Amino acid sequence: MRWSAEGLIAVTGASGRVGSRLAFRLAAEGAHQRLVVRDPSRVPRLDDGRPLPECETAVADGYHDDEGMRAAFDGVQTVFLVSARESEDRVAEHVAAIDAAVRAGVERIVYVSFVGAAPDATFTFARDHFHTEQHLRTTGLRWTVLRDNLYHQALASFVGPDDVIRGPAANGRVASVAHDDVADVATAVLLDEDPRRHDGVVYDVTGPEAMSLLEVAAALTVATGREIRYHAESVPEAYSSRARFNASAVELAGWVSSYEAIAAGEMATVSHDVERLVGRPARSFAQWLDDYPDEWESLRRSGPVGPVA
Repeated sequence: MRWSAEGLIAVTGASGRVGSRLAFRLAAEGAHQRLVVRDPSRVPRLDDGRPLPECETAVADGYHDDEGMRAAFDGVQTVFLVSARESEDRVAEHVAAIDAAVRAGVERIVYVSFVGAAPDATFTFARDHFHTEQHLRTTGLRWTVLRDNLYHQALASFVGPDDVIRGPAANGRVASVAHDDVADVATAVLLDEDPRRHDGVVYDVTGPEAMSLLEVAAALTVATGREIRYHAESVPEAYSSRARFNASAVELAGWVSSYEAIAAGEMATVSHDVERLVGRPARSFAQWLDDYPDEWESLRRSGPVGPVA
């Protein structure tokens, strides 16, 4: 694949795990980009603190900040759109961002969605992505959708303070993916010398294998030296065990239904889109554990590792 770095690209969520990785990749290829963030102090920078080359910064107070988003997209050719935080009005936020891009004269949106996005998806957040995709299709803009699976890092975060992964996933499997592979796919799509070949295309961005949570626990046991176990909860047990986090009903339903979707087989399909677009196989969970120990360092120590989604 031959790459082109023409046209201004807006990267939303530029301080996040995917957006920041993408920003560095685009900078390395000489692309002109505008990083859209809430907090300018969190904009990705070079190790010596200097800004990334050919890089602008735009500050907007979320996707509902109509004026801020409109200004962020002014003069932009392509928008890389990541999803908003999980909330009751998440779809409305996505719609607001897309509509701001339309008003700014943006030509193309590359949207980060989720595998199996559908109105009746078991995973409630995948339903949000479906409705966002449907709106995007009505805008008249050129579009590409990257449907990611769960991230490898998310699987590591499932481990509770007692070294147990709990959830109603039964014996289902999940083809989780590395953040870096998503960023590599996005780079390939955004900078392709023939970008129109990606127009109207939905890519499934997954890892190279589908693992059960029992296998995930076994891999984490080897990596951490701690005995990580998997307990297949019932759905009522899952809601009860997460009640202590005082999360909203929307967040709680998303957390629990992610496991239910695994049980239903809705995250098990392995795609080879990473290899087709990037030219190498996607990283397995085991490879990710070897390559990115800093991302699961908390599991090497005793004590809580955070909420269990």
